Amino acid sequence: MEIKDILTLIDAVSASNLSSFSYEQGDTKLSFEKKEKQAVKTTGANGDEIVAAKAPEVKLLPCDTDLCTITSPMVGTFYNAGSEGGKPFVSVGDHIKAGQVVGIVEAMKLMNEIESPYDGVVEQILIENKDMVGFGDDIIKIRPSK
Repeated sequence: MEIKDILTLIDAVSASNLSSFSYEQGDTKLSFEKKEKQAVKTTGANGDEIVAAKAPEVKLLPCDTDLCTITSPMVGTFYNAGSEGGKPFVSVGDHIKAGQVVGIVEAMKLMNEIESPYDGVVEQILIENKDMVGFGDDIIKIRPSK
């Protein structure tokens, strides 16, 4: 199954009254769960209306080394700043707090803020601005505060 097919399924589930959806074909297994979220409408610098929402909660996974990984909670396009040409949310070496926005994943024209579940220092940013990300893809490595 290709990404465009997955995005089509996401659109269909989002537009429906379903609260959950599972799909299985061969080795491909997908599961979607729709939860209520509050959206905020704002206007971008070019006058376009932007709808931003808080992304699904990032699950705090135990760190298997000195670095913790922030992963994408959804499929979409990753943005490292709130606007085109804007200052990135985080850079390597930045000290961040749990709950701080580290990026945005756009899915179905909805901008979903990705928050860090960790306090610590940004050690690596693993993807570039405007890269496609999938569910569970590694985005940022954090050295947690002790």
